[in-house]
Formats: sequence, structure tokens, C-alpha cells
Amino acid sequence: MVLIWPFGIDTATLASVAVVAGNQVDKAVIINNPPVALFTPHTNRKKTKMKTIKNIRKAGFTLVEIMIVVAIIGLLAAIAIPNFVKARATSQANACINNLRQLDAAANEFALEQHKSTGNAITMNTDLTPYIKLNSAGLIPGCPAGGTYACATVGTSPSCSLSTTVTPNHVLP
Repeated sequence: MVLIWPFGIDTATLASVAVVAGNQVDKAVIINNPPVALFTPHTNRKKTKMKTIKNIRKAGFTLVEIMIVVAIIGLLAAIAIPNFVKARATSQANACINNLRQLDAAANEFALEQHKSTGNAITMNTDLTPYIKLNSAGLIPGCPAGGTYACATVGTSPSCSLSTTVTPNHVLP
């Protein structure tokens, strides 16, 4: 029998301990390993499989959780929708005011080229068409909010039919 002891005892003491225990020792070998080897046994552990199937009762959201999410979405919508409406109205008013500026500039250019004086009548569709950029239909651009433009005479500012009926107003500053 070969007796292997990791540390701290000489071979003579090891052999005498083995004989007292009733074993015949042919050869004793001492290995100087750190004592950590004694505290880390390598035993065959039973392998456990991870749980892959969820319990059906815990698989979904509760009614309270869904109601909280719906309430939060409703609150955010209540905050956001009025801001979107206001931004749309403001952008339509800005586009209308820019169209009125273009009409005013076209009327002034027409009056200069045709030697018209202040107060002379203007036919908007025929007189101003060469002096303004037309839309895809070949017409003078209209009010984005659905109003109509009027420019009757040289020297007066063009106006929108929605000039004071909507907020913000569609009026040249």
C-alpha cells in the first residue's frame, strides 16, 4: 500500500500512524500542497437542470398593471393633443401670412411693370400669376386652413377670409 500525505508530517510518523490503523505501508510519499486542497473536495455533485417552463399563473400582467399603463397613456395624450392642435394652427397661420406676403410682393411688382398707380384694380388670378410661384395645380397657393385670398387694388394689403376668425390671426403684420 502507498500512503500519500499532503503536508506537515515526516514519512516515519506517517508510517507509524498507518501501522497503528492496521494497514501495512510499503512506501510513504509526502506532497507539499497548500492546505486549500483539504478544504475543496471534489465530489460528484448531482447536476440540476434549470427550470425552463414558467408557471402559467405568473405568465401575464395583472388587471391593475394594465389599468395603470392605460391611465398613464391617457394622461400623456391629454397633455400632448392640445399642444399638437395649437402647433398645427400656428403653422397654418404662418404659412398663410407668408402667402399673403408673396401676394403683396407680386401685386407691387405687377404695378411697377404695368405702370399702375395706387388704387388701380387688380385681377388676382390673371394679373398676379406671372409674378408668383404657382402650386402643383398651376394656381396661386391658397390658405392652408381653407380660407381664400383677396387682393382687389394696388397699394392695399391682400387679406385672407379667415383673417380674424381663427387664432392666431391670418393677417399681415
